[in-house]
Amino acid sequence: MNPNAENLNYGKPAEQVNGVTYFTRDDRTVDGKTYACMAIQTHFVERGEDYVELVRRYVLPLWQEGDVVFSSEKVAAMCQDDTVQMSDVKLGFWAKFLSKFATRTTAGIGMDEPYKLQLAIDMKGLPRILWASVCGAVCRLFGRRGVFYEIAGKDVAGIDGFYSHSSFEVYHTMAVLMPSNPDALCKKVYDQTGVSTVLVDANDINQELLATSPDLADRDPKSLLDLIRDNPAGQDDELTPFILIREKK
Repeated sequence: MNPNAENLNYGKPAEQVNGVTYFTRDDRTVDGKTYACMAIQTHFVERGEDYVELVRRYVLPLWQEGDVVFSSEKVAAMCQDDTVQMSDVKLGFWAKFLSKFATRTTAGIGMDEPYKLQLAIDMKGLPRILWASVCGAVCRLFGRRGVFYEIAGKDVAGIDGFYSHSSFEVYHTMAVLMPSNPDALCKKVYDQTGVSTVLVDANDINQELLATSPDLADRDPKSLLDLIRDNPAGQDDELTPFILIREKK
């Protein structure tokens, strides 16, 4: 959770269908078509829960043929228990040193958090992270950002957690990694529920498509991501990991 963010649900009327609570976000127009956007609220998803059951419980009661559901990668990773505890990360010199020069953003905790940077070093090795840091610093001088993550890799960019100001205490000392085999997960959801699913890593600055269900394989990735460019799931404690997009006739 981003300590500088604001809960998008504050002051907004909640609606319910078949016991499922959702919040209506602004309509959006993509490729000449207008879409309704519903942010579906869930309970706080714990590690090891059944992801397909979450879709059955919260998405299917609202689902109509033609809908597309965008899912937070964090919830998928929590269900797979792709997590790391801060106590298992041994903070070293380079993480402490390099984190002092990392760029701070409004999208959440970045590599300025030493434990997060140490986790990146543990995952990818010190030489690669050093090279990513040097290249990232040089490129920033010329106005190009994001080079650090281009070199370090998507799995480093996807590290989420160690949020000391999070509303959820578990995130104070836990990092969530990228979900394992996202394509297989989306296929499993589609095969077992029929729900067209897009798994994304999204925040207020950037959105990245990780996988889609097989029925969406021919859809243009940019057009799909344009449907959630405003990050309707939010960056605070909304508990809205599923975003249902429906074309308005």
